[in-house]
Amino acid sequence: MPFHHVLPASVMAITRTVTVAAGRFAPGHLGELTPVVPFELIDAVLTETRSVQRRLRDLPSRIGIYFLLAMCLFPEVGYRLVWDKLTAGLAEVPVASPTPKALRDLRRRLGSAPVRALFEVLAGPLARPTTPGVRFGPYRTVSFDGCSSQKVPDSGRNRAWLGRTSHHGYPTLELMTLVETGTRALIGAVFGPTAKGETSYASRLLHLLRPDMLVLWDKGFDGNDFLASVTATRAQFLGRLRSNRRTPVLTRLADGSYLSVIAAVKVRVIDANITVTCTDGTVFTGSYRLVTTLTDARRYPAAALVSLYHQRWEHESAYYALRHTITNGRVLRSGDPAGVEQEMWALLTLYQALRTMMVEAAESLPGTDPDRCCFTIALQTARDQVVQAAAVITDPADVGRVGLIGHRIPARLLPPRRQRVSTRKVKSPMSRYSTRHDDGRPDTSRTIPGLDISVLEPREPHPQLPAISRDDRHTALAERRRHRILGLLEEDPTRLWRPRDIASHFGDITMETMYRQLSRWAETGLIHKLGPGLYAATAWTPTPLARPAKTLTTRPWGKPHAKLHRQAPHTSHGYGRVAEARESCFSCKPWRPSLSWRVGSRHARWRPVGPPRVCVPTRRRHGPSVRDPLRADQDPGHTRTNRLQPGRIMAVSAGQQPHGACTTSTRRTSSCRTRRRSWASSRRTEKGA
Repeated sequence: MPFHHVLPASVMAITRTVTVAAGRFAPGHLGELTPVVPFELIDAVLTETRSVQRRLRDLPSRIGIYFLLAMCLFPEVGYRLVWDKLTAGLAEVPVASPTPKALRDLRRRLGSAPVRALFEVLAGPLARPTTPGVRFGPYRTVSFDGCSSQKVPDSGRNRAWLGRTSHHGYPTLELMTLVETGTRALIGAVFGPTAKGETSYASRLLHLLRPDMLVLWDKGFDGNDFLASVTATRAQFLGRLRSNRRTPVLTRLADGSYLSVIAAVKVRVIDANITVTCTDGTVFTGSYRLVTTLTDARRYPAAALVSLYHQRWEHESAYYALRHTITNGRVLRSGDPAGVEQEMWALLTLYQALRTMMVEAAESLPGTDPDRCCFTIALQTARDQVVQAAAVITDPADVGRVGLIGHRIPARLLPPRRQRVSTRKVKSPMSRYSTRHDDGRPDTSRTIPGLDISVLEPREPHPQLPAISRDDRHTALAERRRHRILGLLEEDPTRLWRPRDIASHFGDITMETMYRQLSRWAETGLIHKLGPGLYAATAWTPTPLARPAKTLTTRPWGKPHAKLHRQAPHTSHGYGRVAEARESCFSCKPWRPSLSWRVGSRHARWRPVGPPRVCVPTRRRHGPSVRDPLRADQDPGHTRTNRLQPGRIMAVSAGQQPHGACTTSTRRTSSCRTRRRSWASSRRTEKGA
C-alpha cells in the first residue's frame, strides 16, 4: 500500500526588539521620525512655552505632542484609532486606554504654542551647498506662494474667524509659505483668513530671508512696498511682473533685457516669449515678463533666468504633497480657531520632518537630486514604522546611518525630471476654476520635445510731447491742425490710429488736446471712431454726414428725458413743442414698447426694430390714429391704430407720410378711464395682429 508522509512546515521565528521611553511615556513616539523630533526637543519646547503638565498622569504633555503629529499622519481615522496605532507595537508594555474625550482634553490642555515652537525649530533650509539643484550660482533659490484651498469644518466659530467664500462649501485658510525650491522644505509659514491677501502674509516672513538667497514669486507680489521690503533684506529676487506695469527703459542690455527702476529699486526687466512644441505637434506660446535685481547681464543671461523661473513650480509640488498626499484633500478635524491653529502647525511640522528624512536619504547617495525622491514612499514607510514602533531610539553606534526610509527612497528613485506641460485643474465641483476657457493649452499632460525661449527687446520710447499745444488760430488754412490730421488719416484710410500716435507724429500737440479734438471731430462726422481710442478716416460722400443730436423723448405719463439719436439735427423747444426734422435720419430705427411694457406704466421701455426709418415727432398725449407703417408694408389692406404719446417717435418708411398724422391737434380725452381704455384697446389690437 502506498506510504504517505507529511513534510514539516517551513516556519521561521522573527524576534525584534522595540526600544521606547519608559513608563507612562512609552506611547510617545513617531516611529522612525522620532530622531527628527527627539524627546529632548519636545521637552525643551514644552518647557519654553510653559506647557509641561503639573502632575504626572496617564497622558503627559510629551505624549500629547506625538499624538498631534500621529493624528496628522493618520487623517482618515478618529482619535481612538490613532491611539491604537501608536500603541500597536507595544504589546508587552502596559499603556493607558484613554477615551476620545480624554484625548480631546489633552489637545485643549496643550494649545498651539508648543506645536508652533516645534515647527519653528525644524523649519529652515535642509540641503547642503553641494546638493544638486538647490542653488543658482552663489544663491540658494527659495520662493513665496500662497494656498487658499485648505478647508476647515463649517462651524460657527470657524465662519466667524475665516468667513465663507463663494466658491467653496467650507471656510478656507490662506496659507503662505517660504519654500526651498531644491528640496521643497519649509523655511517659514503663516496662515489666517483669506481676506488679508498674500502680500500681507508674505511680509511677515521677510525676516527669514538671507543675503545668499534668490527669491522667486508669481504675479501679484510686485507691489512697490513689497519690492522695497525684500530689497532691504539684501536678498535677490526674480519674479513675474504684471503686464500693465509701466517701467522706464534706462539702459538697454546686450541680451535684450533692460535696466529700469521700481520704487527707487534698480531692477532689470526681461520680456520673453516661450514657444512650446508637444510630441503631438501642438504648438503654443506664452509671454512672461520678469523683474530681477540680478543686473549683470554677462554673469546672469536673460535666457538662463527665464529657465530658472520654472523652479518656482516646485512650490506647487510642495502644496500638492501637503494637501493631497498627506491629507488626501480632507477637511481638518477642528471645529474652533484654536484647534485649527494647533492642527495646522502639527501638519506643517510633520511635513517638515518627512522632508528632512528625504533630504538625508538623497544626500546618502552622492549626486542625487532631491527632486527624484518620492514623497509617497516616505509617507507610507513612516506610517508603517509608527505602527511597529520601530527605530524609535537608535543605538549610538548607528548614528549617521539611514533607516528603512533612507533605504527605500534611494532604491526607488523617480526618473529624471522631464519637460512636460499640463493645464492646471481643480477637481472640486464648487471651485471657481471648474470650467476653463480655451487658451490653446492642452487639457492633458504632454511631453515637450522642444522649448524655445526668445527675449524681446523693449519698444522704442515715445517722443516727449509738449506741455502746451501750438496755437494755430492765426496760421494758414492748410497749416492748421485739423487739415493736417485729416490729411494724415486719409493717406492710409485702412489704418487705425491712436491719439498718442497722431500726437507723436506732429510733436506740437498735447494728449489732452488730441483726445478732445478727435472726440469732437468724431461726433461731427469728420472722422470715424471705431473703438476705444481708435480712429480712422471717413470716406467722402456728396451728401454731408449728419450729426448726432439729443432729442427730447418721454416715458408714458412721465417727464421728458434726453436720448442720444444718430439722426438729423432736430430743434426742440421744450416739452409739448414740435421738433422739426430738417433732414432725413441716417440710422434711426422705429421704437416699440418692449415685452415688459404695461398699460399705465410710468417706466415703459422702448426698443428699436426694423430697418432705418424717418422720425416724425409728436407732442400730444392722445393725438389722432395713424396707420402702423410696419404692418402696412406687409399687408396694405390691414389697418391698426396706435395712439401717439408725448415725445414718442413714430417711424414710417423713407419717403412715406404717416396717414392722418397731425401734430397740432388739441383733442384731449375727458377722463383717465377713457385714456386707459384707449390704450388697452390699442394693446389688444397689437397683440391680435
